[in-house]
Amino acid sequence: MNALNIQKGMSSHSAYDLRDPHAQTEESHTLAIMVENEPGVLARVIGLFSGRGYNIDSLTVAEVDHAGHRSRITVVTRGTPSVIEQIKAQLGRIVVVHDVHDLTVEGPSVERELGLFKVQGQGDKRVEALRIAEIFRANVVDSTLESFVFELSGAPSKLDAFADLMRPLGLIDMARTGVAALARGA
Repeated sequence: MNALNIQKGMSSHSAYDLRDPHAQTEESHTLAIMVENEPGVLARVIGLFSGRGYNIDSLTVAEVDHAGHRSRITVVTRGTPSVIEQIKAQLGRIVVVHDVHDLTVEGPSVERELGLFKVQGQGDKRVEALRIAEIFRANVVDSTLESFVFELSGAPSKLDAFADLMRPLGLIDMARTGVAALARGA
């Protein structure tokens, strides 16, 4: 017992946890942004994030309408609900932005990511890596006597789980495309 009469394990709260219990928590949101496909547009959109100190967890960009010269930027970011609303409002004010959709709140969506994983190993570790790859339905796209390169697509959490299992088996390099997402339904 100490001077405050608090026994060890009596409280799950820490005196160092000074966060406001009523504060909004950070959430991850996937934003789909339709923009004009012209030079400097990506820099303007990303400049909005960096200029205000917002982090980007994932970013993918591709032209989706050749005739209309439009591209789709998919951004995964995190923040409190008020910060996410602020990001969407500020994106909507950029002249070259046509639409901003928050796929996280607008209903069900499908998110996929592609990853390449280079795993080095011999003997039992090599066999175990192949066994885990089969469970995850990963394809072997390159093989040498010392390593494999696996290709895996799926939800970001699936790629995270695959990487976690491959680390002790000799994961030496990884490349991921970032999230591509579409709303489900009509």
